[in-house]
Amino acid sequence: MPLSIFGFQAMWSPYLIGVILFLTVLYFLITVKWRTDFKESEPLKKREAINFVISMILLYIVMGSPVDLMAHIMFTMHMVQMALLLLLIPIFLIQGIPNWLWKYVIELPYIKPVFHFMTKPMFALAFFVALFSFYHIPMVLDYIKLNETLHGLYTLLLFVSALFMYWPLINSVEGQPRMKDLHKVGYIIGNAVLITPACALIIFASTPFYATYTDGELWMKAMELCVPVSTLAGLSLSGPELFTNMDPMYDQQLGGIIMKIIQEIIFAAVLGKVFVKWYRNEQENAEEITQKALLERQQLNANQYN
Repeated sequence: MPLSIFGFQAMWSPYLIGVILFLTVLYFLITVKWRTDFKESEPLKKREAINFVISMILLYIVMGSPVDLMAHIMFTMHMVQMALLLLLIPIFLIQGIPNWLWKYVIELPYIKPVFHFMTKPMFALAFFVALFSFYHIPMVLDYIKLNETLHGLYTLLLFVSALFMYWPLINSVEGQPRMKDLHKVGYIIGNAVLITPACALIIFASTPFYATYTDGELWMKAMELCVPVSTLAGLSLSGPELFTNMDPMYDQQLGGIIMKIIQEIIFAAVLGKVFVKWYRNEQENAEEITQKALLERQQLNANQYN
């Protein structure tokens, strides 16, 4: 059965398009037109603008396109959605907002102490992993998916926790604590290890966990998160099996596997970037030491000649 039966609003989320366009316009107004109203502001860099636009495009694809609709039909697509929303988009968003704007926001009196505490590496990592793992406890996920407000708030909380998790790793804001390259490697590996148990439980389960993907009545209730109730009322549906022939058990296992694969790919890319930066720094340090030794030797020879 085609997804088009759910209608344009469910397929393409026009309200989210409006929100993203508003955020994008506001971004360029602040960073270009109103920039001079902020102290220590700098011209917007092309790389920053590109990263922000990419983050907005990805956000729409993940939360506003048919990907979001499919995430309520197949657990596999839910995990793809979670992986991109929590592990990829925060990277582009952090690097897309200029450092001077980040500094202005996080140094506001009521934000500074909270942000400082929440972005401490060990706490940020534990907080993100705990929220992600708790969310995928069967009874928790089913309960959250049956409440539109709770689902929206928890998804937002997960996304904010992902920003906190990535902040110690990739931020370059002046005055903010920065991890040493070796610590970054351990941080990335630790993240990959800590999130593994949640994925493993999903992958190696012997029965389907989530009633909102297997029980027709609960599935229809969960679909109200992305499909207008009036549209659902006019449809005669029995469950997600009308849109996929994948067995629920295989769907669940594949979802856990894909989540882990996407995580490993993204973390490998981040790790590669950290390693390249570390290697370049080591090369520069080695060159500086060599040049300093040559200068000292030349000075010593000159003194001996004199």
